[in-house]
This record gives sequence, structure tokens and C-alpha cells, in this order.
Amino acid sequence: MTSRSLSIASVNVNGIRAATRNGMGAWLDEAAPDILTIQEVRGELQHLEAALPGWHIVNDEALQKGRAGVAVAAREEIADTRIGLGDDTVDSHGRWLEADFRIGGETLTVVSAYVFSGEAETPAKQDPKWAFLDAMEQRLPQLAADGALAVVTGDLNVGHTPFDIKNWKGNVKKSGYLARERAYFDRFFTSRGEPVAGQEAIGRGSNAPLSDTRSFSEGAVGLGWIDLGRQSAGEVEGPYTWWSNRGQAFENDTGWRIDYHIVTPALAERASGYRVDRYPSYEARWSDHAPVVAEYRLG
Repeated sequence: MTSRSLSIASVNVNGIRAATRNGMGAWLDEAAPDILTIQEVRGELQHLEAALPGWHIVNDEALQKGRAGVAVAAREEIADTRIGLGDDTVDSHGRWLEADFRIGGETLTVVSAYVFSGEAETPAKQDPKWAFLDAMEQRLPQLAADGALAVVTGDLNVGHTPFDIKNWKGNVKKSGYLARERAYFDRFFTSRGEPVAGQEAIGRGSNAPLSDTRSFSEGAVGLGWIDLGRQSAGEVEGPYTWWSNRGQAFENDTGWRIDYHIVTPALAERASGYRVDRYPSYEARWSDHAPVVAEYRLG
């Protein structure tokens, strides 16, 4: 059977209606992905259908209107979908959507995920993030079982290493770069079954322990998933996917890499062409996040 290349793009649109008004369609025409995963839809199915006429679309809305929301849109037929993550104690409404595709005799699972942003030292906002990350840690091995082809895309709201946040030293006490959050990603990306070493403390003085994830990884073993963006770029700063609207963060490229394609080892062998579609200028942005795109060989 002939194999084919499949382009998958993921982006937090910060509102599908606003993104459409501000130029998402022009990017979509140029990038021409086969599958598009969307986070922070902030709308209903009708708004997605208006923005993406002719696409096959599945979505999950948040319970609170105008918040969160995830979707998968595809030129391909969607064979099956699953909504939600974990049990009833995990708030995953509008935050976790799995879609299966049958391509060339193989099954590919594509996930659109939107992890809570959280807020350090504010349990009402941070505790749902811990529960969500716990549920992810339970679900990822299931998705990867028996050499499955799966990719989790989306805004995961955690910068894993100092390479992922320009100003990491100023964010060690903030949600998105807390040592405990990053320790989850240590476990996700350590080889399957191998002990998780955790990241060593970086720097000196009072900030050092906060940069050390080892205490949260003691006794843990890796899940074996691959961070495609980091594998592609190597150990360099960025490429960033989100920039604050404050100051001149975008112009100075003072960003965060919090939007991911994380893939099973079997799918990593089929991946190529990873890129971040950074906007040519601040004025050209149609979201505060940039699309993340990769190619996968199926069949």
C-alpha cells in the first residue's frame, strides 16, 4: 500500500471568531494542513463551521461559554472520537479531545489538548491543573500501548526546560514553569521504563532549588513520549510559540514554548518538517500563539 505524508497543524486561536477576522484564513490557505487542532475556541460548532467550510470538524465546548474549547478539523474523514480525560474529579470540559483516523491501513490518534494555565499559590486555579496533569500521566501510556501511532498537540501551558522560556529565571515561582509542573514533562519524555533523573538545579542562591525537578521525580519511570519540537530544534533557545502582549515581547522574541507536538516513539520515526509559523510582524498576528506544524508519513 502506498504511503502518504500528512500535515498536522496545531494552534491556540484565542477565539476562533477573532482569529478568523484577523487573518487566520490566509495562513490556512498557505499552510494547507490536512489536520488542524485548535485550542481556546471560545465558541460553538457553528463558529468553527463558518471559519472552516467544508472541513470535517469535531469539538468539545467548555461548560462556561466564551472559555476554553478544543476542536479537531480535518480534510480526512474522522473515524472515531473521545471527549474528556480522567474521571469525574478532573475538569477536562473543552480541554481534551481525541480523534482517530484510518489512513493507509493504519490508525492515527490525534489529540487536541488545552492544559489549565494555573496560578501558583492559588489552589482554586492550580489544583485543577495538577489533576489534569495527573490524568494526562495516566492516559499517555494507554495511547502509546502496542506501538500505537499517536500525537498529543496543543497548548500544554508548561515550559519544560530553560530553553523553553526566554526569561526562565524570572518565572521559577510562576505557574507554567514550576518545578513540579516541569517534573511531569521529565516523566513524559524520559525513555519508557527508565528511571527519571529530573533536571538539575540551574544557577545558584535562592532560585536554585526551585529550578530542580529531581525531588518530584524520585522513583518515577519514563513514559517514552517524544517532544518533537525539542528533538527537531536541539538544545537551543525556543523556537517560542507564545508571547505576552506586554511590552515588546514579540518584537524581542521574549517568548515561551508551550505549544507542543508530543508523539509516541512509533510515530516519531515517521515525523519530519517540524516548524513554528511565527508571524512576520506583531501587526500580522491573528493570535498570541503561533501555529506548530509537522509532517507525518502514514501507510
